[in-house]
Amino acid sequence: MNAPHVPILAEQPEPLRGFAFAGAAYLLWGFMPLLMKALDHVPASEIVAHRVVWSLPVAAMILVAMGRTGDIGPALRSPRTLLMASLTAALISINWGVYIWAIAVDRTVETALGYYINPLVTVVMGAVLLGERLSRAQLVAVGLAAVAVAILTWDAGGLPWVSLVLALSFAGYGFLRKTLPIGPSQGFFLEVLILTAPAVLWIGYLATTGANSFRLDMPLDMALLVLCGPITAIPLVLYAFGAKLLKISSIGIMQYIAPTMIAIIAVFVFGEPFGTARLVAFGFIWTALAIYTWSMFTQRRASAAEAVAATSVR
Repeated sequence: MNAPHVPILAEQPEPLRGFAFAGAAYLLWGFMPLLMKALDHVPASEIVAHRVVWSLPVAAMILVAMGRTGDIGPALRSPRTLLMASLTAALISINWGVYIWAIAVDRTVETALGYYINPLVTVVMGAVLLGERLSRAQLVAVGLAAVAVAILTWDAGGLPWVSLVLALSFAGYGFLRKTLPIGPSQGFFLEVLILTAPAVLWIGYLATTGANSFRLDMPLDMALLVLCGPITAIPLVLYAFGAKLLKISSIGIMQYIAPTMIAIIAVFVFGEPFGTARLVAFGFIWTALAIYTWSMFTQRRASAAEAVAATSVR
């Protein structure tokens, strides 16, 4: 006799809280160029340093509120965990630095492209490093993204390195982050803790040479640099909560909110050019992402059908 049908996870309604958490995270990331543009006269390295320093107390308060401070001690005593956290910290520092610099020099559209192609880079990374097989749809999506990069390369006379560095560094960060044997909030705290010493040294050096922007006679800059802490830590925590409550396909679609907002702000607020070549290239990217998203849905439906079949024959 067939067992009674048991609803599987993929069929359960997703909590609205999950959409609220993830949506808030992507909205904050989408508006972040406005903060970075307000600091475009401050060197990117100084902004990254303050981003680290002011993220630390926010990350610590979040851990205390969650009651997860006990995970940090074992992590600090594990050489392997410290090494992996140091690698992820280095990658996210590169990502932050290039992103901040690009906005300051009016290349925000390229940052949007980088975060658009990030999921496709992640797919390729899984195939190359983990031997995962790409579906036909995924191969087509990656091919279209490659065409878009080729168009931009031809138009600019060189590789769109800002987009590629952002996509590769964030994809690498996500790939290595999965190897950390601690949760997302604890991992973020560990990363900024590792980065705090060099960040403080750099801020101290700038202060002693008089090249710093964090000064009493520049109160607005001081306030904006301090704001870099919570605006960095809070979206990451919101995203972590949202990702736990949502299906991977929902997160996969929502991740396009931030780069879309960034592109809109770049063109309509910052007045960056968006000529024919960029329009064609972005068209290829959007088509690639539509195919990629469709493939995620079909794979999810197939997995759900297999799970239902397996349940019904028990």
